[in-house]
Amino acid sequence: MKKTLLLLPLYFLLIGCSLSNTLSYAGGNTPAKMDITILDQTILHYQPLNGLPFSEISDMSYDAHNHTLYMIGDKGYFHTFSATFGQKIETLKYLSTVRVREQKGESSHDIASHDIEGLTHNDKGALLISLEGSPRITHIDNTGLLSNNFTLTQALSNKKNYSSGNTMFEALAWHPKYGVLTAGEYPLYHRKNTEQSIYDLNGKVWNFKAAPHTNNAVTALEVMDDGNLLVLERAYSGLSNPFVITLRKVYLDQCDNNNNCQSKVLASFNSYDGWGVNNYEGLTKVGKNRYLMVSDNNNEPFLQTVLIYFEVKE
Repeated sequence: MKKTLLLLPLYFLLIGCSLSNTLSYAGGNTPAKMDITILDQTILHYQPLNGLPFSEISDMSYDAHNHTLYMIGDKGYFHTFSATFGQKIETLKYLSTVRVREQKGESSHDIASHDIEGLTHNDKGALLISLEGSPRITHIDNTGLLSNNFTLTQALSNKKNYSSGNTMFEALAWHPKYGVLTAGEYPLYHRKNTEQSIYDLNGKVWNFKAAPHTNNAVTALEVMDDGNLLVLERAYSGLSNPFVITLRKVYLDQCDNNNNCQSKVLASFNSYDGWGVNNYEGLTKVGKNRYLMVSDNNNEPFLQTVLIYFEVKE
C-alpha cells in the first residue's frame, strides 16, 4: 500500500543504523522489554533478473519442506529464493523472478496495475495471494499464473466496506483450522483504526485492539505454532508523529461472546525512542517460533529492502 508512505522523509534514514544492524537501538532512552530476539538481518539488493526488478516487496511465504522462500511485489513481480535458517540466515540464494499474469480469457487488466499485498501457502503447499483495488484472493503457481479465485463473503466482497480501494486485503495467512485468514489495512466499516478484525472466508470474525498510533495499519499476518496469530502493524503520519512498527500476538482462543480477542504486544519499534525502522509489510514463519519480516522500499533508490530474522520468546 502506497497511500500512507508515498515517500519516507530523509529524517528516518538519518536516525538509523548501519547496514549490518538495521534495527539497532540508537536512542538515549531505555528500550522497552521485547518478547522477541532478533537473530539476523540483511539488506536485499539485486540487479534486475530477466529484465524484472527486485523492489517494493509486500509479503513473503516460506515452504520449509522445499527450503523455498517466495516474495511478492506491489507491481506484480513474483520472486523465488532458496533459503535455510538456523541460528542465523544460513543460505539465501535468489533463483528467479517472473511477472504475475492472468489466465487467458480472464480480465485483460495489466496485473502490474493491481496492488498485490498478501502471500501465503496452504497445507498442500499451494500458494495464495491477496489483492487490493478490487477485493480478491486467488491461487498463484510458481510461474506467476493466477487461477481459481476464492469465494468471498458479502462483507469482504463489498468495496463500500473498505476505507478505500487501496486498503483492502493487505494481509493474508493460512490457518490449519480456519483456512484462509485476511485483514484489511484499516478496519472495515470505517471504524476507528484501533478496532481491527481478522476474517476467514466463512463469515467468522475475530476482533482485537490494535495500537493507538495515528494511521496505524495492519500490514501482515502469520499463524503461530500454537494456532494464534502474529500481526504486523505499521503507523506513519508525518514528521510530527513517530514511525512505529508493532508485532502483536492475537489470541484466537481467548475471545468473548462478541468475538473480542485478547492480544499482547511482543515488540514495538518507535522512531522517537531511537529505533531506526523501515516500512515493514511482509511476514512469514520459517521454523518453530522463528519468523522473517521484510520492508517495502517504495521503489525509492535511497530506501532499503530489509530482511529481519527473529525468534518469539516462549
